[in-house]
Amino acid sequence: MTTRILVADDHQIVRAGLKTLLAEYEDLSVTGEAGSGAETIKMVRESEFDIVLLDISMPDMNGVDTLKQIKRAKPQLAVLILSMHPEDQYAVNLLRAGASGYVCKEGAPEQLVTAIRTVAQGRRYVSPALGEQLAAGLNADTQRPLHIDLSEREFQVFCKLSAGQAVSAIATELFLSVKTVSTYRSRILDKMKMKTNADLTYYAIKNGLIQ
Repeated sequence: MTTRILVADDHQIVRAGLKTLLAEYEDLSVTGEAGSGAETIKMVRESEFDIVLLDISMPDMNGVDTLKQIKRAKPQLAVLILSMHPEDQYAVNLLRAGASGYVCKEGAPEQLVTAIRTVAQGRRYVSPALGEQLAAGLNADTQRPLHIDLSEREFQVFCKLSAGQAVSAIATELFLSVKTVSTYRSRILDKMKMKTNADLTYYAIKNGLIQ
């Protein structure tokens, strides 16, 4: 059986590189490419894939939104996150949101292939380092990022707030009431011990969550 892969990355050179790399393996085949979140979702709805290899830094929508829409369209479709961001910043939240695994772009090609094969078997993939972190329960005596404690929805709202979106705009985009989004905002600020949206933005930039 050949694993059909959709490569979703906004950089054509990256897509070409991944396609060339994966062509070396008989059991793996890149059968689709997408350069934006919207294009990714469209292809997922219209074609059949076994895995989506998803970059979370798409220009038109953030990775959490893209991931959630993919899972809404095809709940059983495996999504493997491929990112330039360190896994301790994003991985736990994205796994919580439905991702099947997380691989850093700086990792070795063999790690990516292992991750794809693991996810193709219906299992989740985490690197040995992240596995140790999760096994330790992210205890208080380790330097755990503040956003790790946010729920799936809170993290989604956090990403939008830190990117400068207004509460009303977030409410419209997520089909929620302004009051509900405001409640999420209050919970986020409380959990992260912050006071303003500017604090969230500064934190997100400092931790590499937004550019």
